Amino acid sequence: MRAGPVVGGAGLSAALEPRPAFDTACRMVVDYLARAAPMGAWAVTRVAGPTQVVLVAADSAYGFVSPGAEFPWDTAMCRTMAAGSTPRVVPDTRAVPALAAAVDAAAAQAMVIGAYVGTPIVWPDGRLFGTVCGVDPGALPGDGADPGLLDLLSNLLSTVLQADTASTEAARALEQALGESETDPLTGLLNRRGWDRWIDREEDRFRRFGDPASVVVLDLDLLKQVNDTRGHDAGDRYIRNAADVLRGCVRDGDALARFGGDEFAMVVRTGRDEARELVDRMETALSAAGVQGSFGFAPYSVVTGFPGAVADADAAMYETKRRRRASRG
Repeated sequence: MRAGPVVGGAGLSAALEPRPAFDTACRMVVDYLARAAPMGAWAVTRVAGPTQVVLVAADSAYGFVSPGAEFPWDTAMCRTMAAGSTPRVVPDTRAVPALAAAVDAAAAQAMVIGAYVGTPIVWPDGRLFGTVCGVDPGALPGDGADPGLLDLLSNLLSTVLQADTASTEAARALEQALGESETDPLTGLLNRRGWDRWIDREEDRFRRFGDPASVVVLDLDLLKQVNDTRGHDAGDRYIRNAADVLRGCVRDGDALARFGGDEFAMVVRTGRDEARELVDRMETALSAAGVQGSFGFAPYSVVTGFPGAVADADAAMYETKRRRRASRG
């Protein structure tokens, strides 16, 4: 076994000097822990619904604990740690019967965990954001890591998270106030320029915090037929009806854009399963408003970013449109 107990040192304050960016602080904490206690893997994770997502990692043993990696939260050791039902420092996981199910679940994913160290990262109101955690294939000697140091590191990250989140929300509010030139005049939604700028701004923010998100795209059906048979005023009403339905389904803070013509796109702050349910609701609401369209959606990933999610959502939308055409013969 390589790892020894985590210890402090004279260089700790310099090595972990707070920075305003949460991802920078996470990287510093993980790098420090990897040097001070070289376990098989150290990571900062975000808990997003049923999933624990890796934001920053140093993996020397497993080969797959990396940014963007996802693990089920219901079988995670961090879940019972955060709930207080298992210890934060477990030098030998075999000695804690309450971890047996989590050890077996990890083994089923080819991840042998002989030792575990974890501490929660919380929002200012006490809600769980994620964890700092370390795992190793073998057992730790002695008592393992110092819980006081773990508390120091998690408190540092919670403080930086609060400051970075506050500054991010203030910047978003200012950007929204300055966004009139990025608005589609027919619908009041973002135009293509506004969408591109929103994506550019938010990409770094979503990567830092690991927020769950999905991209949803919509291509209206029958717009050309409405324009040709009932006139362009009717076509404009068709587009506005679609925009009103979409606006009523998304939440404040979600991005919603019309690219011109019959194309719409949105970023919703939900994971894959919730995005699927949202699309079902939007399809039902559009039909009730007399509008037809083809949807596609894809989850955001810190690996491929928004460009990857947009490309996947577009591909899914075109596949939906192809199947509909094929079914009509």
